Amino acid sequence: MAEGSQRNSRDSHGQRRGIKRFGGQVVGGGEIIVRQCGTKVHPGENVGMGRDFTIYAKVAGVVEFNDRSHKKFVSIKPLV
Repeated sequence: MAEGSQRNSRDSHGQRRGIKRFGGQVVGGGEIIVRQCGTKVHPGENVGMGRDFTIYAKVAGVVEFNDRSHKKFVSIKPLV
């Protein structure tokens, strides 16, 4: 009746994707802001995007999320 229960018990670990720093938080240069598959969030000012679509800060500053033309953008307002 419970045949196969041992064979079906595998699962993969989570990928730990998502937003790592939220709007208003202070980040340093090179710090990861978003881990994602594809461009759910697009890079804005003072922000770079890696080959795996990871969005990271290019300068130290405050994180800002914006909606422009039906797309989400993240940018960094530099600390002065």
